[in-house]
Amino acid sequence: MADRTRLNWGWLTGIFSSALLSFAGLAGLSTAYAAGPGPQACVKCHEEQVDYYGKSVHGQKGNLRGPANAGECSTCHGDATEHVKAGGGRGVGGVKNPGSKLMADDDRNATCLGCHAGGSKRTHWDGSTHQTRGTTCTSCHTMHSKDRVLTKLTQPQVCFTCHKQQRVEINRMFRHPILEGKVACSDCHNPHGSIGRALMKRDSVVDTCFQCHAEKRGPFVHSHEPVNEDCSICHNPHGTVADSMLKLRPPFLCHQCHTPHGPVIAQVRGQPGQSANITGKSGVNVTQGRGCLNCHTQIHGTNNPSATHPTPQFFFR
Repeated sequence: MADRTRLNWGWLTGIFSSALLSFAGLAGLSTAYAAGPGPQACVKCHEEQVDYYGKSVHGQKGNLRGPANAGECSTCHGDATEHVKAGGGRGVGGVKNPGSKLMADDDRNATCLGCHAGGSKRTHWDGSTHQTRGTTCTSCHTMHSKDRVLTKLTQPQVCFTCHKQQRVEINRMFRHPILEGKVACSDCHNPHGSIGRALMKRDSVVDTCFQCHAEKRGPFVHSHEPVNEDCSICHNPHGTVADSMLKLRPPFLCHQCHTPHGPVIAQVRGQPGQSANITGKSGVNVTQGRGCLNCHTQIHGTNNPSATHPTPQFFFR
């Protein structure tokens, strides 16, 4: 029994010793990172930036992955010892400024990706549209002032800095409530890269739209092909001058794929009287003055089981 007790105490002593050595190693690592001056030195010249840093997630000690636990200011700006000795100054002493355009794009991104490289949202950053075109983290994000990207109401203004066409479209009559802060660009797009078209959050346009418009998903007995292929064939999600964000007003939108028809041709001047055939269509092509949706109400798809009243593949009901 005594031998067993000594064995247990020896085992516990070994565990505590390993834990102490690991803690000492981490403390040494933290000391190595914190070699440069911290906020106490920087605040003398950068009072506003340091004040915001202390209130942000980067400055919280509870954030174990943040700069507050890995070297404070020197985590992003490098060792500023020589910078402080020289009395400060832009670029003096080799201090780094990831927000400056004088710093190489890859170096600016590497500063942020040192902590933010993980996570599914940034898996496809390398090779993405923004990365290959020289967009950096600090092109959109700010660290020492309120980051407008993180708020739905102000996020679009950041995106509109480059995406001028979308700024125009979003101010049209029929649009998503983006300006009101109810929908943000990042609800549909992943600016850090994706495998979908146009940086869509999902693999395709339709899958992205179905996140909100689930009633259009189906499955339907009779499906309208554009619904399964690409919603943007008919809709412009950023805004249009036609109802329901359609690219054109019906029937002209429908006529891009479908031949126009009219069941009552006798009323059209210059056309001989002709009755409709068994499908409900006539043999003469006429652009009707009203919209196709007056009759084809279930344009996204229908589960109508009837074979004749009305013919289901025409999405009447």
